[in-house]
Amino acid sequence: MSSAVISFDNVSKRYGGAPPVLDRIAFDVRRGKFLAIVGPSGSGKSTLLRLINRLIDPSSGIVRVDGKDVQSTDAVTLRRRIGYVFQGVGLFPHMTVAENIAITPKLLGWDSARIAARVDELLELVRLDRTSHRERLPAQLSGGEGQRVGVARAIAAGPKIVLMDEPFGALDPITRDALGEDVRRLHDTLGLTTVMITHDMLEALLLADRIVVIRGGSIVADGTPQTLMSGVQDAYVRALMATPRRQAERLRALDRPA
Repeated sequence: MSSAVISFDNVSKRYGGAPPVLDRIAFDVRRGKFLAIVGPSGSGKSTLLRLINRLIDPSSGIVRVDGKDVQSTDAVTLRRRIGYVFQGVGLFPHMTVAENIAITPKLLGWDSARIAARVDELLELVRLDRTSHRERLPAQLSGGEGQRVGVARAIAAGPKIVLMDEPFGALDPITRDALGEDVRRLHDTLGLTTVMITHDMLEALLLADRIVVIRGGSIVADGTPQTLMSGVQDAYVRALMATPRRQAERLRALDRPA
């Protein structure tokens, strides 16, 4: 039995007569792995993510989840099995923290006692105080708190796949780093398969087991952080890798005695 939870088989996506947004993409995501997809704006990263849970359908090729063509699966049923952390949080402003987290469990018919226990469990998992945060509205949360609620909502019904679209982009550096560590901890603790879109190569290197770099709708690099750090042929990927290297060199220089 294949360990691939998500697979792209020669997948392309185009809109009308424009050039393809994605062009013959092929790769697998193995069970329990944390994959980061990196690339410039307009490279097709978010399109690729939306193909997994059928927010859009491919123009050609096959996307599979758990070995099954997603186009043969009811889209709503598929989405309820896959957690999704939106860019910019995306919490419902008129709902409390508890109500936002409970959305998918309610849709699945969970009883109120089970939902309440799950909300409390998740608030603890994402390091929010359940007494002080449960009844707050999104407007009463900091950016980091809101994104933690977004993560809790994504995993509320116990999905084994989580998709994350630039989840930390609007956060300050300290909050971003702490939340990134907590997301990786949840990934490992819950045995998730995670696909994260980011434009930040350093973030990808520190969090992911594997990195796919997309440019112009095509994969230009695919490997572990160690593989990409050791050198690749593509000039764009070399330029991406130069930034964290320069940052590391500057930090080492600052740490040397004057």
